[in-house]
Amino acid sequence: MISVNKVQLMRGSQILLRESSLVLKKNQKLGLIGRNGSGKTSLFNVLAGLLPLEVGEVNVPADLRVSIMAQEIPAMNRTALDFVIDAHKHFRKIESDLKTAETKGNLSDLTNLMADFEQIGGYDVAINAKQLLSGLGFKSKEFSLPIKKFSGGWRVRLNLAATLMMPADLLMLDEPTNHLDLKTTLWLEQWLKRYQGMLLIISHDRAFLDSVITGIISIENFNLVQYSGNFSDFEREKATKMSLEKKLLEKQNKRRSEIENFVRRFSAKASKARQAQSRIRELERMQKITTAYIDSPFNFRFFSDDLSSGYLMQADSLQVGHESVVVDKITINLASNSRVGFLGLNGSGKSTLLKVLAGKMEKLDGNLSVSKRARIGFFGQHQIDELDCNVSPLDIIQKVNMKESSQVIRNFLGGFGFMGQRVNDQISNFSGGEKARLALARLVWMKPNFLLLDEPTNHLDLEMIEATTTALQSFNGAIIIVSHNRHLLSATVDQFYLIHEGVFAPYDGDLNDYENWLQKSFKNKNQDSRISSKNNFKKIGRKNSAILRAQTTTERKEINLVEEDLDKILKEISVIDNKMTDASLYLDKNKKDLEQAILERSQFMTRVMELEGLWFELSEALDKKIE
Repeated sequence: MISVNKVQLMRGSQILLRESSLVLKKNQKLGLIGRNGSGKTSLFNVLAGLLPLEVGEVNVPADLRVSIMAQEIPAMNRTALDFVIDAHKHFRKIESDLKTAETKGNLSDLTNLMADFEQIGGYDVAINAKQLLSGLGFKSKEFSLPIKKFSGGWRVRLNLAATLMMPADLLMLDEPTNHLDLKTTLWLEQWLKRYQGMLLIISHDRAFLDSVITGIISIENFNLVQYSGNFSDFEREKATKMSLEKKLLEKQNKRRSEIENFVRRFSAKASKARQAQSRIRELERMQKITTAYIDSPFNFRFFSDDLSSGYLMQADSLQVGHESVVVDKITINLASNSRVGFLGLNGSGKSTLLKVLAGKMEKLDGNLSVSKRARIGFFGQHQIDELDCNVSPLDIIQKVNMKESSQVIRNFLGGFGFMGQRVNDQISNFSGGEKARLALARLVWMKPNFLLLDEPTNHLDLEMIEATTTALQSFNGAIIIVSHNRHLLSATVDQFYLIHEGVFAPYDGDLNDYENWLQKSFKNKNQDSRISSKNNFKKIGRKNSAILRAQTTTERKEINLVEEDLDKILKEISVIDNKMTDASLYLDKNKKDLEQAILERSQFMTRVMELEGLWFELSEALDKKIE
């Protein structure tokens, strides 16, 4: 159990928490939510012992093992696999001590260390690390690459893998789904559901929270407030409390009317498209919880006028990529009321395609026609990096339209949470969330009628995500969204296209169908144990394809040979283990026999680790062919 007693947190002169208390119990899985800048990360650092307290106290058991997700990882020559294994510090310590004992020929130390090594599951560490990397989207050939070869987003994944690798009683994750595609997010959900320990998550992904957590810690009015249940339960409870006030009820009715108007707009499509029906169900759910966000400081709308019917963009046999083709034969017609979501794994080409459509990147081949009526508003994943940090929010907006008065701009920025002096503050002092809000504000101020949005909710808190969702619902123009945020997609999109293995095609299904499809790709992969080839054969059987069986003959034979070798070695290890139970072996006269037994066992276990690594790579190759 962890107790937080009358803790006060400050950021400079700004109060984050005021005499707040909290009790965390064993095996709880909790989401920590609050507005950007409310103190969520600071509280994490306090619990992890990384931030000293001036007021209050935090009582953490001395033997509690804590794993907290780092935010950055420097470029280094350490390989991805070694970096993840390094997180298991106890393993690395025993591994180092074993080498020293072997070098010195210290039999007693060697015997004790071998016992410790087995107790911590040392022989499974490498395979567990590979499984983590694989689950988070890394290919086996990338395991041996140095960290400096990976982009910032993939380094975030490495940090996440290292955090999960570390044995921990308390696991703390800060925005773990950032830079993850939906498949990887679903994999992470399953991993965290199996995790046996106390879990604290900072996340602005409501679907992810709903799937994993059993309670909420909300930062409200500088205090920590606990709620039971998942995020949807929290919304309903908070909405119930707030709806008791007449003023809030009036605002709720206004919001309900806006949502109902939006639903009516798409009622004609509901009978024809399952995704439209799914979206309406989502909107119905939103009606019930809308009061949870009535007190949100964020309130804005897009300025675009209604467009006449007709196309805004047409693509035919379009090819996109960098030096080589990533996605081929792209054909799509986008009308003035199109609301499209691009689905696909990370690296499939979604962002590349979006950049080409936005005119930010040249196409490789094919035809792309953009209507003169189209005013494209593009929001990229790295949009905040393009902000001039030496100026103020007022300067940023004025640069887009010099004709508007300072007061009009101030009122506009107020809808994005920039009020008072904050409007004139230098952007270099802003948090990532504040910069993301400002980048979005600039986009809205440009008055586009065709939005191309690539992960627009990254760095935004839940209230701002909800405000953005509402604004997109009432937007009169066309939309294309790339996002891992399932709530945003279900509430704003009514048509999907899937990019998979270089193929771009309409997706006949909704997000639930897509999730089920993704789940199938890893449902037979058990994080805690080796996948048996028997399961792979069952999977092949479900395919019911003689051609597929013929195509995978080589891989299956290789896997069988590796498993046969493993069985032989494990039998040898079993013989040695039985031998080492004989007390006479530990007599001085049998010292050489004992040393030989220990040496042989160590060599056998090294070979086991090598074969398990090979088995993992072969199984992965087989899975790819099966899929």
